Amino acid sequence: MKKMTLDKCVPIPPPLPPSYHPNRSMASRSSMRVDCCLSTADRLFDEAYGADVTINTSNGCVIYAHSSILGVASPVIKAMLSKSTRRGSRRLAILIPGVPAEAVRVFIRYLYSSCYEESKLKEHALSLLVLSHSYMVPQLKRECEWVIEHGLINTENAVDIFQIALLCDAPRLSLITHRFIRKNLKPVCATEGWKAMKQSHPALEKQVLESLTYDNIMEKERLRKMDERKTYMNLYEAMEALVHICREGCRTIGPYDKVLKADQEPCSYEACKGLEKLIRHFAGCKTRAPGGCLRCKRMWQIFELHSRLCADPESCRVPLCKNFQLKRRQDKKDDITWRILVRKIVRSKSISGAPFFSLEST
Repeated sequence: MKKMTLDKCVPIPPPLPPSYHPNRSMASRSSMRVDCCLSTADRLFDEAYGADVTINTSNGCVIYAHSSILGVASPVIKAMLSKSTRRGSRRLAILIPGVPAEAVRVFIRYLYSSCYEESKLKEHALSLLVLSHSYMVPQLKRECEWVIEHGLINTENAVDIFQIALLCDAPRLSLITHRFIRKNLKPVCATEGWKAMKQSHPALEKQVLESLTYDNIMEKERLRKMDERKTYMNLYEAMEALVHICREGCRTIGPYDKVLKADQEPCSYEACKGLEKLIRHFAGCKTRAPGGCLRCKRMWQIFELHSRLCADPESCRVPLCKNFQLKRRQDKKDDITWRILVRKIVRSKSISGAPFFSLEST
């Protein structure tokens, strides 16, 4: 009898799976393992094989789950299950009331695989936000907040979202909703949500209205400061234009020792044209004394303001600059109103980001 060869004794191995390839990268193999784990977790949840926990919802639906998975995913559920075990309960049961059964199902499925269907998340975003906060699942809570912030806030649900954000300790979501209510106050006040809040939480309604009033006051104050800063910037530009006229000349007026060019380029100082008219009036006015003419009085104020900003009065070509500074030294008094005005002009210029112009003549 012939002996059987060793090759004939070894069985033929089964074929490789279609998705396997020996040259596949490590990253793709890792993703295959993750997909396999997710599918296993989903099957474990869907088939409820070996489930030892029943989750009851408000409408009487029952969801079967595994205590080990729920306890790892949520410390609150872990404490609830431990308490039931200490009492000697034969069957572990959890009641989750107040939210739709489908939202509870999406929530429990997320505890298994950390996955969700985007359409289901958008549909039950508010309920899932409450569940993730109540049972301490921060990853799902952040997902719910992001989904609500980006497209789910409208006039009909803004009040409800605002109240839920406050209850669930979601400060960013509450701030965004508060801003939405402020911008759409009239239509929001006409919704059923606002009326319900007014009846059930009058203190919260009062707080919201007070905050809106405060925001309006702050907005008016911001606009007032912007107008004030603009005024100070205009004054500073007028000082620059005055130095420009007295040092170089522009259009129709300039220093006595320079001849204006006929083909001179357009002036870059916006205040130059108006200031030229004011200087020409001041030069020809017969009641030039301070207080005699309103336009001349304004010119005197411009000269004094320049003298307070000028860094080199000895070589400055602006009229009366040196005289005003000598007068202040002799009187040894300085009007606090002028000092505040100068400080605010300098501060406004520095806030604008441009380098401060010393108003010196060269």
